[in-house]
Amino acid sequence: MSKVLVIGCGGVANVAIRKCCQHSDIFTELCIASRTKSKCDALAAALAGRGVLADGHPRRAGGLLRPPQKPVGFLGAWILAHEGPTIPALPVRMLPDGASRRRIGLYTSPHLLDFRERMKVDGEMVPKEWVYDFIVKYRSEFERLDLSFFEITTSMAFKWFEEMGVDWAVIEVGLGGRFDSTNIITPELSVITSIGLDHCDILGHTLAKIAREKAGIIKKGVPAVVGEVTPETWTVFLTRAAKMDSQLTIAEHSDPSALGSMDKMLAEMDLQGEYQRKNLRTVLCSLDALGIKVTPEIMDGIVHTAARTGFHGRWEKISDQPDVICDIGHNAHALRNNFAQLSGLLESGEYATLIIIYAVMSDKDLKSIIPLMPEKATYIFTTPSTSRALPARKIMSKYRSYCRRHGMSTARLFVRDSVRDAVDYALEMASGDWNLFGKPLIYIGGSTFAVAEAMPCFGK
Repeated sequence: MSKVLVIGCGGVANVAIRKCCQHSDIFTELCIASRTKSKCDALAAALAGRGVLADGHPRRAGGLLRPPQKPVGFLGAWILAHEGPTIPALPVRMLPDGASRRRIGLYTSPHLLDFRERMKVDGEMVPKEWVYDFIVKYRSEFERLDLSFFEITTSMAFKWFEEMGVDWAVIEVGLGGRFDSTNIITPELSVITSIGLDHCDILGHTLAKIAREKAGIIKKGVPAVVGEVTPETWTVFLTRAAKMDSQLTIAEHSDPSALGSMDKMLAEMDLQGEYQRKNLRTVLCSLDALGIKVTPEIMDGIVHTAARTGFHGRWEKISDQPDVICDIGHNAHALRNNFAQLSGLLESGEYATLIIIYAVMSDKDLKSIIPLMPEKATYIFTTPSTSRALPARKIMSKYRSYCRRHGMSTARLFVRDSVRDAVDYALEMASGDWNLFGKPLIYIGGSTFAVAEAMPCFGK
């Protein structure tokens, strides 16, 4: 049996799913709908082109959900890391690629344009026909075990990686950690980037409680890397690591061996969000924990993370006429970084105007997000095509009330009911701004759903 090394994330667990797979005349779409239907009906509905998908508790799924098996002698590693709810891109996902000359499996979530983005081997998505055959073959087992969408997806990834004979695999945790279905694996390394208040109804309403859930991926005798800590989370991670006899590295308090190369890599990286500085430090500390030397080949892999992984929506520039950036950061912790970077671009004079297309899910803490929103921006609030979305007019009402209480202008607040209409209006507005004021920047964010619906408007 091959070894296992795993990296996971605490991103959105339930996401709107667009084009998933196609086989003959069957067009499969998996999307969130009513939670009143059974998971079995949801799977059948998905095969018919509609569906309800929700996450549940992690289980071994009667043997269906298991890590890949490989003959002894194969070098294998799974990376179990936890991206956390705050940082939407973790370059360590492709660390072994290229540099190791081995077959690399990658399991991430959420996806934006194609369900198959979630699982790749050497940068190639799982074939549509394979997804279809897997669902047909194991459908009765899914129904018998009453598996959730994420459990089905995880078992699918593990099975495909086994068939492909991967040597390394990078596995993102879906939600939390302790009870996540990916956590059946005993990893070679556990990585947790940072902790923020998100999914509080499931994970807890304090940083300490959320940290306890995330720390569940730290296993007996397995080294762990934590990107950053707070006074609340520090003790949680130390306690868990001591209990598990795990060697713990806090990246923000450590100097990785390749520290001298950080600035050069950051300048050249195709992921340009300012939060990547913290991510990169975590990546380099993870390499040290694994005993992997940062060669020029590995540096090149890190620099080209987005290209190698096919990631979208992580401070991604999707147009340059005008400049349009999208990012799936959706909670206060993530948006604090993004909004600060946007404000900095205005203050530096790089852009004359800022237009923000903003959407948010109804379960997010909008009260904590609103004070972070750049005061000098023009806002177009919109509603993605999901029942989870907070209606755009409610967002505008809340933001307008905040502005009035703080003596801020409400002159440039607008509503467009669909993301496409919001994009069209933003482009029209940007054209006018360019003529009147100078170079504009459009930012699309606040929701994975909004980014997913906006990207096709730019040919993505």
